[in-house]
Amino acid sequence: MEILKERPSRHSAERLTFLVLLLLSSVTLLTTLGVILSLLGDVVQFFRRVSLAEFLFAPEWTPLFAEPRYGIAPLLAGTFLVTTIALFVAVPLGLALAVYVSEYLSPDKRARVLGVLELFGGIPTVVFGYFALLSVTPLLQKVIPGLSLFNPLSAGLVMGFAILPYVSNVAADAMQSVPRSIREAAYALGARPYEVALKVVLPAALSGVIAAIILAASRAIGETMIVAIAAGQRPALTLDPRETIATMTSYIVQAATGDQPVGSTAYYALFAVGFTLFLLTLVLNVLAQYIVERYRERYE
Repeated sequence: MEILKERPSRHSAERLTFLVLLLLSSVTLLTTLGVILSLLGDVVQFFRRVSLAEFLFAPEWTPLFAEPRYGIAPLLAGTFLVTTIALFVAVPLGLALAVYVSEYLSPDKRARVLGVLELFGGIPTVVFGYFALLSVTPLLQKVIPGLSLFNPLSAGLVMGFAILPYVSNVAADAMQSVPRSIREAAYALGARPYEVALKVVLPAALSGVIAAIILAASRAIGETMIVAIAAGQRPALTLDPRETIATMTSYIVQAATGDQPVGSTAYYALFAVGFTLFLLTLVLNVLAQYIVERYRERYE
């Protein structure tokens, strides 16, 4: 908000430019407010019919049954299970790739590799979903007994590669911001290249690395098509990666087909799940921004 404290030039063209840029920079904030306002009315209607205690602590999510239950715990369990598996893949591989790109490649090769990673991140997630279902799951079923056709394991493994660019690119940028003088000082003390990368540069860029991991987690929580195709759509309160589960996003895909009558409790449940997903991703993004600002490394 520092721009609001600055006094624009008295020249009319400068004032107009200032107002246009201020309006454009407000689009994200206005969009976020619009999302919140569009959800709040239906969320309030849902909680008039379902208690907050049932929503948070009931162990079943069966909004279309004869005796419906509206406990979001199975959807949360499925979401965090898939996200955890994805992070176990993306974080070590992403950090290793970031160290390699930042410390061992020349600037030209670094630009090419990062460009390829950005293209990799642009692959439609529906492609990853069908790859997980049709290629990864059959391979896993040969070595893991009892693995369901729709399971969080294959979805999480493939999702890990889908969010890999978020970890590697952001972490590599953070490591590149570490001054060259710090690296040279470590080399002058006799450190080897891998020691400089792992014991000097990586700790120096820790805030950026942590922010990269949190942003990747936020991206994994909000992923839709991979889990909807490969993980299944059966809400189950389980942490067994072999069983079919449902996540918040896969339930939204399932429920947003128009089968629920408008004004029914099941209809409003869709907005309650969407609002919960929005809050989770918002908190993670704010946390990442806070970590970057609070623990930003300052080099003199």
